[in-house]
Amino acid sequence: MTEGLLKGARERWVCTGGVELCVAELGDADRPTVLLVHGYPDSKEVWSKVATRLADDFHVVLYDVRGHGRSTAPTPLRGGFTLEKLTDDFLAVVDAVSPDRPVHVVGHDWGSVQSWEFVTVKRTEGRIASFTSMSGPSLDHFGHWIKKRMVRPTPRRVGQLLGQGAKSWYVYMLHTPVLPELAWRGPLGARWPKMLQRFENVPQDGYPTPSLPSDAAHGAWLYRDNVRARLRRPRADAYAHAPVQLITPLGDVFLSPRLYDELELWVPQLTRRSLPAKHWVPRTRPDQLVAWIKDFVTSHEDLGEPGASGTGVATRSAAPTGRYADRFAGQLVLVTGAASGIGRATAFAFAEAGARVVAVDRDAEGVARTAELAALIGAPAAWGETVDVSDEQAMEKLAEKVATEYGVVDVLVNNAGIGLSGSFFDTTAEDWKKVLDVNLWGVIHGCRIFGKQMADRGQGGHIVNTASAAAFQPSKALPAYSTSKAAVLMLSECLRAELAGQGIGVSAICPGLVNTNITSTARFAGVDAEEEKRRQKRSSRLYGLRNYPPEKVARAVLGAVVRNQAVVPVTPEARGAHLMSRFTPRALRAVARLEPPL
Repeated sequence: MTEGLLKGARERWVCTGGVELCVAELGDADRPTVLLVHGYPDSKEVWSKVATRLADDFHVVLYDVRGHGRSTAPTPLRGGFTLEKLTDDFLAVVDAVSPDRPVHVVGHDWGSVQSWEFVTVKRTEGRIASFTSMSGPSLDHFGHWIKKRMVRPTPRRVGQLLGQGAKSWYVYMLHTPVLPELAWRGPLGARWPKMLQRFENVPQDGYPTPSLPSDAAHGAWLYRDNVRARLRRPRADAYAHAPVQLITPLGDVFLSPRLYDELELWVPQLTRRSLPAKHWVPRTRPDQLVAWIKDFVTSHEDLGEPGASGTGVATRSAAPTGRYADRFAGQLVLVTGAASGIGRATAFAFAEAGARVVAVDRDAEGVARTAELAALIGAPAAWGETVDVSDEQAMEKLAEKVATEYGVVDVLVNNAGIGLSGSFFDTTAEDWKKVLDVNLWGVIHGCRIFGKQMADRGQGGHIVNTASAAAFQPSKALPAYSTSKAAVLMLSECLRAELAGQGIGVSAICPGLVNTNITSTARFAGVDAEEEKRRQKRSSRLYGLRNYPPEKVARAVLGAVVRNQAVVPVTPEARGAHLMSRFTPRALRAVARLEPPL
């Protein structure tokens, strides 16, 4: 049994090509095998967070690449790390741990680079059931990518070459003799853990392991033995013979996402995923990786449908094909105010993108219908929860239930809100309390409770708060409503600043006149019930004539998360008011004095 990060794993040694490979296994050996291949300058322990989570469902195998961790190094080092020899090692490990069944390969960094070799050479056909790649391209595909841009240069292609060339500065350094070894065995090796923490947000939790200096020194030969040779003469037959899932960390400082632009030419069965993270995702985003790996492996094994469903809500096995499916598939999204309008449209948009959806509203019937339809639209699982967002204790209980039964929320959309129109002196203290309780305190409760769970998990996330064009457009008729939405806008800006260092984005969505039922339920202060009903009908008719659909706001919500936008005015009038608030505030104040239509 191993100690440390992989405590409890079963160990064995596999001899191949004059080296001894240290192999660790977790989970039930009778289940499908998931083989995790580490990168540079790592050892198998880089996968510890992913491996222990996968072990509940699969037979998980990790091994130290030759010259790394507890595996021995070839003698001599030069020529001992070629892709051909690494493939020999892979086959030896597979024959030892899963002789009668193909394995599901997962590779990161150089583990992905060599795994591309495994999945594209003839001698491994039938031994690989699927391949999940992250942060490491095929050197053959990379070579063809470079040649295409050099043979037929355009300004865009030249820019891509120069951009990737700048990102690959470390490759040039590793080709220099002796200096990389001296640096890794000296000051660089000693400082590397703190550098990972500072620049990659990798927590110092026992990783990297003490073998780092020798791992990095030996691993320099991975580059020297393979990069120049393959980029000069890339294989023309580097076609994948197994399904491939590509996970692209969008913040990777070493690899441009453009490297994978033509990957469909080489991979007949390709599933794309993207992640707003940096390079070392096995340490910083293990939960999301595990969810995607489980789903991909399960879809290529006869194990039934992946995921879990809520009561009475069916799951589906087909891969999501909606817009942003590469970004949100499998993620957990919670939307408040989801029984109708913008909230329901937002829940549906995330469902189409393959997210698991928790729809929340105080309208039990409406939110149950939203969950039911979300599952039919494309959500692998959807749940409806009846909660009043202004009730702090109820929100606490909801958060506890969601975390226990469904997991930590990846995207939180605080959308619930109510409308109130009327002059300041006609608006009673009770009116103010009702508006602020839902529109402001409901958002505060969501951000505080679910945002805290995101922060404690330490794997990023995103919060979307629905404000309004009224947040920056004053009106004599909307003092309470505008104040609540302006507070939401400022809260979002403050949270964005506070949570940025933890990888949690915060966006404020500011719609204008959107055709939802908020107008039919809005209250009008200072008038009797009959007059209030008349004004509600008139407002509904005006908004209906404007006919801006909530689906457009929902698309803006997803776009704000993908692009990590701070403030998003949605409708033309909202964008106009936002510009006026910045450049012509006096004109906006003049508009605020106009009498509203009654």
